[in-house]
Amino acid sequence: MESILDYIAKETDGKSYTAFKYCLDAIEVPKLIYDDKKSIKVRRIGETDKSLKTSKSILALSKRIKKTGNQLFKYFLDGSRRTYKVDNIAYDKKLFPVIAGQIGVSVCERKNPHSFAPYLLQIPLVLSLPNRANAITSNDNLFFTNLTEKLNKQRFVKKRGILFNRILPYDDSPLKGNDKYEDKGIAQIHEEMTELEKIVVSELVKDKKLNRDSYLIKDGSLEYMKSRCLKELSIIKTNYSCVIGVSKSFNPEALSNDLKDISRIIADLKLFHRTPAFMYDTIRIPGVKFAVWYLRIRETVNPFDGILKIEKILVWENEEEEGLDSDEIDLISANILNERNPVCYGKDNRWEKHLYPIYLTEQYIKSKFLSDIHFINLF
Repeated sequence: MESILDYIAKETDGKSYTAFKYCLDAIEVPKLIYDDKKSIKVRRIGETDKSLKTSKSILALSKRIKKTGNQLFKYFLDGSRRTYKVDNIAYDKKLFPVIAGQIGVSVCERKNPHSFAPYLLQIPLVLSLPNRANAITSNDNLFFTNLTEKLNKQRFVKKRGILFNRILPYDDSPLKGNDKYEDKGIAQIHEEMTELEKIVVSELVKDKKLNRDSYLIKDGSLEYMKSRCLKELSIIKTNYSCVIGVSKSFNPEALSNDLKDISRIIADLKLFHRTPAFMYDTIRIPGVKFAVWYLRIRETVNPFDGILKIEKILVWENEEEEGLDSDEIDLISANILNERNPVCYGKDNRWEKHLYPIYLTEQYIKSKFLSDIHFINLF
């Protein structure tokens, strides 16, 4: 029976070279990867209380909120992906890796103070090929969309009970330095995951699930988005007006070009204190300003453990001028403190930064992935 890889090689005029198949996430040496990017510029203080120069305790407010039983965050979004090298394929006498991936994006809903339930789950399967696999047309999107549709119609794909969502081309120009084609394929799969996250947020907004009393926490930075036009910029602002980005991995030096001693300020944060908010923008989303601040949710040995980076897009003109309302920042921070227990100590080396609903959402996604052995054997 013809295989998926043989079919792709035939349809793209390539030659498949059987390679050892393995999960890239399992064998890659761990890298220090931050959620935040380097291309940011701090503008000024990002909140209305301009007198706040030092950290501020949020503990008393969080206790008052806890007594009322009112919880600001009702939805929790996380994205995850697993990537695999499944083949080598030759074009123009040069070998390129074929990367396959499982992408998972999920939202969990808090139905009442003591109950969480899955609200939405999407786990598309994707492939990433070198862009020279398209030797027919200058339109990569059209070519790889057609290739995906033809692949899904094949009997051997249907027999496996799977469906590929997209085939993503990666840049196959000559490598520089320590670059690897595998990393380029992984980057395309990761980008597809972030696009799916944006679609999920848009669906929640369309279903009127997000409002001033029902916020969403997205695991990770909000800097991942890109806007290409004014219309898309407006959509981003509308969709993310009740969305908070919470990063466990952040670069404490990211704001150092504009803020003196920022890493020391973050490291010196007292337990249950937050920093002042700062306003910044990024070249990835021209025209959008963010408020960012840091909150210590646990006391730890490492000075940067137990601290979260929190982001919110500034939606309204007055926010872009004056910054985010300081009372809203306190409200968000206090509610985040109330999300921190119980911990997953011993099960995750990021336990000191985990918010429990996000941890549950992440575990739910991972439980729905095909096992590595099962997925690899599809090819």
